[in-house]
Amino acid sequence: MKAEVVVVEQSLEQNSVRQPEGAPSADLRPEVPHPARMYDYYLGGKDNFPADREAAERALAANPEFRSTARANRGFLQRAVRFVAQQGVDQFLDIGTGIPTAGNTHEIAQQVDPQARVVYVDNDPIVLTHARALMAGMGRGRTDVLQADLRDPAGILAAAQVRELLDFDRPVALVLAAVLHFLPAEDKPFAIVEELLAALAPGSYLVLSHGTADFLPPEVRDRVTGVYTKATAPLVGRSREEVRQFFDGLELLEPGVVTVPLWRPEEEPAEGSDRVSMYGAVARKS
Repeated sequence: MKAEVVVVEQSLEQNSVRQPEGAPSADLRPEVPHPARMYDYYLGGKDNFPADREAAERALAANPEFRSTARANRGFLQRAVRFVAQQGVDQFLDIGTGIPTAGNTHEIAQQVDPQARVVYVDNDPIVLTHARALMAGMGRGRTDVLQADLRDPAGILAAAQVRELLDFDRPVALVLAAVLHFLPAEDKPFAIVEELLAALAPGSYLVLSHGTADFLPPEVRDRVTGVYTKATAPLVGRSREEVRQFFDGLELLEPGVVTVPLWRPEEEPAEGSDRVSMYGAVARKS
């Protein structure tokens, strides 16, 4: 009887991808480099266009560590999501998820809690295309995907699939991995994070990673940012202190804001891990 109940529950909670009214255009714009597709290229993926590959190669020529930084960020995301799930949080709002690859938020969270629920949010239509394939059919827990823009936090929070899947009266993990560095100051990234956190219940978590130029010579920084000025989003590296400000008002967990390989590593970090151009941290809302 128990097995039959499980089957019924899974059939009622099929994963889905929906696009709300007023969502961003579904035009892929393959001729313009997109950060999500460039990131996919850094990770060794194949879901990118020639313009993305050419731009990524220019960025790698300026800073060959881009590829290892992307992989280090991926490892941080997986360790942080696993940690948060182990604290009993079973709801995740992952904004700026990028193109799905192995070890996604829902896969890691559902390894800890098979009933964990995840909403992915991204503004790139190619992400939705791949998400449909990834989320097709029945699965453990429930996963939904929303095409929306981080610069519209109110729209994200009010979206039907977000409200249907996540219970904001209980703790939610807000995941902002390697996305805020695509928001310049005029987009008010600190206010966006503050608005998203204000909607979450006490006991919620913020998982955040952010690119930095702290360890780059000015000429390298300028070459890299120059590549992204021709993409669909600029690249804005922020200092360690600026990244720490995203956690204002939260309980910042040990080891604080560190380069991503140094956040609770599972093995001895490689030499130079303290100079990787990406900071990461996890904090709890009291």
